Amino acid sequence: MHEPDALTRELMAENETLRARMAYLLEQAERNHEIMCRHQAFDLQIVGAGSFPELVGTIFRTLPVISELDIVTLSLVDQDADIYTVMHRLGVDFDQFPNLMFCEHAAELGYDLSPGQRPRALLGPYAPAQHCAMFPHPPAGLQSVALVPLLRNTRLIGSLNLGSADPHRFTPNLGTDFVEHLGSIIAICLENVISNEMLKYIGLTDSLTGVYNRRYIDRRLLEEVARAQRQGYGLSCMYIDIDHFKQVNDTVGHQGGDEVLREVSARIKAELRMSDALGRFGGEEFVVLLIDADLESASMVAQRIRASVASQPVDLGNGERVAVTVSIGVAALSDVEREQVIEDVAQELVATADAALYQAKADGRNRVVTYS
Repeated sequence: MHEPDALTRELMAENETLRARMAYLLEQAERNHEIMCRHQAFDLQIVGAGSFPELVGTIFRTLPVISELDIVTLSLVDQDADIYTVMHRLGVDFDQFPNLMFCEHAAELGYDLSPGQRPRALLGPYAPAQHCAMFPHPPAGLQSVALVPLLRNTRLIGSLNLGSADPHRFTPNLGTDFVEHLGSIIAICLENVISNEMLKYIGLTDSLTGVYNRRYIDRRLLEEVARAQRQGYGLSCMYIDIDHFKQVNDTVGHQGGDEVLREVSARIKAELRMSDALGRFGGEEFVVLLIDADLESASMVAQRIRASVASQPVDLGNGERVAVTVSIGVAALSDVEREQVIEDVAQELVATADAALYQAKADGRNRVVTYS
């Protein structure tokens, strides 16, 4: 058998190289197809997210896996802390999202915001001093990052921040089309879900005073009773009524009465923790749920509220001042009630606080009565 000549060997080597190249291209095509399918599934997941925590949780949980990233963080522009406040009041536990940050101004995100310029994704090596705000808890070995602007109608609403231990994953000369497409989808989903949560919050708040309405308190009460039964912590309720409110309206008019309601609700709220819930039950009546608070603690808070309202008159917009006091009834969830039906316990807790309020008014008003 003759040895292959030089030309044959060269053709065989070239053929082998082409085969290897084709195998590599097929492998890459399959890998890219798989990545594309995973991202399409991710897009469907976030588009279908029904709440803020569900959306943010999906981004943090799924995106690092499908994109093979070492960290994903999210920075949202939140002037006056409106988003944070509403989400907190709707029960979002921000401790579950350590990689979610808020900033007051879009300029803090580090993009070029020159007039007429569309902010572009920033790709390059990780610089701790430069990127500490975007990655407050960076993983060990972080090498390259991509900061992706979240834009809605040219308005910068936040930044999606991607990090990798691979120094070549994000470099300045890489194309940004894919990550900017990802950012645009996330921006749309964020704006939609935040708008829906804001509408939900508006539907659960009293338009005059800005505190919760009865619908919210009724729903929250059932949740807290169930949680208190499971975890065995204290739950207390206050029923608050502004004394002689009809006389206030008769004296200063309904507009003045509205100012009194707003000021009294503000003074009540100032004595409560973020975890507590204040709601207007209609007219001049308010209900407070004190979470993880026994009867003694709730009574002390009630006395502070009573003293705060009575301490100084309410200043009205027309220059008048009107003295106001409140009567408060306080009740707490008892150990006996922990085994009963949740709805019955909730109804009884409010009714007991209301009965204590009735006693406070019968005893002369401007006082706290604790049910025992």
